[in-house]
Amino acid sequence: MIELRDRDEIEALEAAGSVAAAVLRAVGEHAVTGVSLAELDEVAREVADRAGARPLGDQVISTSLNDEITGGPPDSRVPEDGDLLSVAVTLHLEGWCTRAATSLVLGTARPQDQALIDATRQALADGIAAAQPGARLGAVCRAIGLVGRSAGYGIPPLGGHGLGRQPRQEPAVPNDGHPGRGIPLRPGLVLSIEPIFTAGGRDHLERDNPIVRTGDESRAAHVGHTLVITDHGPRVLTAS
Repeated sequence: MIELRDRDEIEALEAAGSVAAAVLRAVGEHAVTGVSLAELDEVAREVADRAGARPLGDQVISTSLNDEITGGPPDSRVPEDGDLLSVAVTLHLEGWCTRAATSLVLGTARPQDQALIDATRQALADGIAAAQPGARLGAVCRAIGLVGRSAGYGIPPLGGHGLGRQPRQEPAVPNDGHPGRGIPLRPGLVLSIEPIFTAGGRDHLERDNPIVRTGDESRAAHVGHTLVITDHGPRVLTAS
């Protein structure tokens, strides 16, 4: 069932979203070579704990390195110079859930990695801009997919979804689609928009639970925000 949120609920979701944004900001500041993924999770935990927010599981963030499209719990691995790291966070605060994600390169970035990250960020911005009241959900999906396909990137069959009391609700928000399809976007609808592109331009995936990797060992990038549709347009709830 698709649920619409009132003003008080949106304010509660925005409070949760501000914590998710703070977590990603702190992780980004500490993500340098020599710092393990587990240590980054401890940084995230400190931020969440101070705000009274709680994660979905034992770890606060999920992490993906290089060819990992969707990651798993942060472990003892220590990223090296030039590694591409994606970080996602889903938090509960007073019963409300928000989600955000970011990608960055540690140390010296290869131009092709930075271009991949820039494309996902552009797709996120375009997807948000397309999330206008009265439009259809497919317009958001189309805006994201157009960026990825124009750059020759792969678009895995993953994406965003609704959020609220539960961390994953209807509707699904794929990263490609047709602008005339999907549900109408109505004020009060809360969504995560999560562009995920792979540099190899292929959709073949390999799963090593809980991690999904690219089939050709090309790198992947993942960014995302939680937003709400308002009468005046999209409002990002996980902005820094």
